[in-house]
Amino acid sequence: MASQSKSDTGWRHRLHEVIFEADTPAGKAFDVLLILAITASVAAVMLDSVAGIRRAYGPLLLAVEWFFTLLFTVEYLLRLFSVRRPIRYATSFFGVVDLLSVIPTYLSLLIPGSRYLLVIRLLRVLRVFRILKLAQYVGEIRQLNRALRASRRKITVFLATVLTLVVVLGSLMYVIEGEANGFTSIPKGIYWAVVTLTTVGYGDISPHTNLGQSLAALVMILGYGIIAVPTGIVTVELSRAFEPEVSTQACPQCAAEGHDPDAIHCKLCGAKL
Repeated sequence: MASQSKSDTGWRHRLHEVIFEADTPAGKAFDVLLILAITASVAAVMLDSVAGIRRAYGPLLLAVEWFFTLLFTVEYLLRLFSVRRPIRYATSFFGVVDLLSVIPTYLSLLIPGSRYLLVIRLLRVLRVFRILKLAQYVGEIRQLNRALRASRRKITVFLATVLTLVVVLGSLMYVIEGEANGFTSIPKGIYWAVVTLTTVGYGDISPHTNLGQSLAALVMILGYGIIAVPTGIVTVELSRAFEPEVSTQACPQCAAEGHDPDAIHCKLCGAKL
């Protein structure tokens, strides 16, 4: 009985190495094939959204879609089986993405058209950073994440300021131009302020009076200065968010990644790596 349990553990360990690790030839080959399958499945969904192609090859594309869905379903179940804490993996970022990548096809049996949500599978291509064993890129992702978290309060204040500004400018333009020049309401003026301040400039609505055009010119100039603010905030935090090198090894217990190269135990659950 003990030998059978040990055999099951060894088999699960080998399965975990192939599915989650990129250090072995088998693991790297598995992940490369997975990336190719993800890309092919997303391409099939995109082609199916083209009316002419769907009329000519609809049944074939549907069969391809179900093939990849069943394939990814089996792969997802194997991922859950190969970790000792499947709930931890299922609630992780990639665990949720893996689940969402198969649900739309099954959901399409009840809600037609929902299968086009399968393009979320493309998010799984993010695994390429680990597959190519580019640990420095994993560290860069974590560094960017830290910088964004550190700057979230400043960005929130900035967005609140911009929101207040567009409300004031939109309301002012509504008063200046009025309904006769296309500014039929304050929300319409706010829409114009957002489009102008962000330098998008659709041109579907524009001021006609001298005073309105003067205000528009001021908003355009202001827009260039505002665009640079969030970039500067994140850049400063990036310079502070130094992150040491990390490995590409995944924890066999909870599937967590991003460990130090010399780590022996998982920093989240404490399991031996």
